[in-house]
Amino acid sequence: MPGERRPPGRLICVEGGEGAGKTTQAQMLARAIGAHLTREPGGTALGERIRELLLTPSSEKLAARSELMLVLAARAQHLAERIEPLLEEGSHVVVDRFSGSTLAYQGYGRGLPIPEVRQACDIATNGRWPDLAILLDVPAPAGLARRREPSDRFEGESDDFHERVRDGFLAEAAAEPERWVVIDGTRPAGEVAGAVLESVRGRLGLEAPAGTAS
Repeated sequence: MPGERRPPGRLICVEGGEGAGKTTQAQMLARAIGAHLTREPGGTALGERIRELLLTPSSEKLAARSELMLVLAARAQHLAERIEPLLEEGSHVVVDRFSGSTLAYQGYGRGLPIPEVRQACDIATNGRWPDLAILLDVPAPAGLARRREPSDRFEGESDDFHERVRDGFLAEAAAEPERWVVIDGTRPAGEVAGAVLESVRGRLGLEAPAGTAS
């Protein structure tokens, strides 16, 4: 009917460690379902400036809690400025990383208490968690091997750090199977894309494009 309000859009995040193929898969998924594509940290002018601070190797002395607060500041702005307005108008959003990465990297990776990190995520997002989190699982050495050389602070972390991050992602996925789906990211990109799309359609019932991809 004319003027009928569209139902809210769905928020889907693509998660994984370094070299897991998140960016490629997020792009392919957004095109397939007609969703808006964005990334974290980033997505807004403020978020992109914070991203530079977080990723540049010259910020290597950044304290773990400072790192967490920067990640969450970028997310709070991202939600307020871009994600929530899109969801409210009925558009779907695919985001490359979200709160799952914060738990994995700043919680399990950096060693900050998981309950505190989870609570901080809740505060930054006003309780917004993704409708579906897709974990592209790749063993840490295999993911890092896809990178010719470390290009940012996180890629340059120790092997133990990356193992903890992977363990963290898997632990979060196991704890909330209704929210997460785990996909073998070591397969060819086309096969992974097919599994991602099948999961989105099966879990969320998204069969046709909705919204306009950006």
